Amino acid sequence: MVEIKGIKLDKADRVILAELDKNCRVPMKRLARLARKSRQSVEYRIRRLVEEGVITGFNAAINPHKMGYKLYKLYFQLRNVPSDKKKLLDYLRTSGIVYWMGECDGAWDLIFAVYTKSDYDFYELKNRLISKFGRIIVKRDWGMLIDVKQYPKMYFTDKISPPTEFAGGIANVKLDSLDRAILSMIVNDARIPITKLAAGVKSTPSRVASRLERMERERVIIQYRIGVDHSRLGLEFYKAIVHLDRYTKEDQRKVLAYVSSLPNTQYFIRDIWNLEPEFVVNNYHEYYKIINEMKAQFPQVIRNVESALMKTDEWTPGFKRIISEV
Repeated sequence: MVEIKGIKLDKADRVILAELDKNCRVPMKRLARLARKSRQSVEYRIRRLVEEGVITGFNAAINPHKMGYKLYKLYFQLRNVPSDKKKLLDYLRTSGIVYWMGECDGAWDLIFAVYTKSDYDFYELKNRLISKFGRIIVKRDWGMLIDVKQYPKMYFTDKISPPTEFAGGIANVKLDSLDRAILSMIVNDARIPITKLAAGVKSTPSRVASRLERMERERVIIQYRIGVDHSRLGLEFYKAIVHLDRYTKEDQRKVLAYVSSLPNTQYFIRDIWNLEPEFVVNNYHEYYKIINEMKAQFPQVIRNVESALMKTDEWTPGFKRIISEV
């Protein structure tokens, strides 16, 4: 279990955070039972965690691959020109093409994911970015995302839980205007009561509940989870970019089993070339130990590892464009 050095959390707080990250729409009665506290106590604790900046949001995770989009990742090393960097970040935040982005220290300064309908669209998008911001980009790389395993925040309780999977095969799940309206409201307000959500989309609670269930079943909505500011807790978030010498089916099984056994694991990402496990740890020494153990476990698989300390972890307004264009 990670040691919380920032804001003080007791056992009940840890349970609440872990359960909200599995499903932040969990009924308050069930959450109170799991935390072994009264409903009023749990409601107060959630408010406090939000006010103290530990919980940064309640989000519905949306799967672009089920809406006919592909996800690509771009990696940039940047010149130390703060004004140009700010222009790049502002552009990405408002472009409507970015699914996620993170500023980092280490192998890369900026990593972000964009979504497009085709390889050609990505090619054009990438060229526009290079043309507009090439003067600040020292080094660049890219990858196409295959799939992601998204783990609950197991580091709060040390209880190993199975991941939720997203990306994968491309599909075009049919969504109408009501579905899109529901997604638009719930994507950044995942704890919204069903009655308020229904009023907001001018429908009935039963109809909205049915639509949510269908979108969950068809994996358009992957999960309802929380954002956490690790820095408020004195924790660090690292991405390992693992370059491979080989990766057989048996290697896949063993590497995944190993990563899944660690309560520090947050994500296990496969792109077309590499693996990218992500970990929440107390410090770099703890992260270094995890990576060294992984290298020792799989010497024939792992060629080398690049590391990045993630300073930000930002889901952008690009979500809204995905929803509106479907």
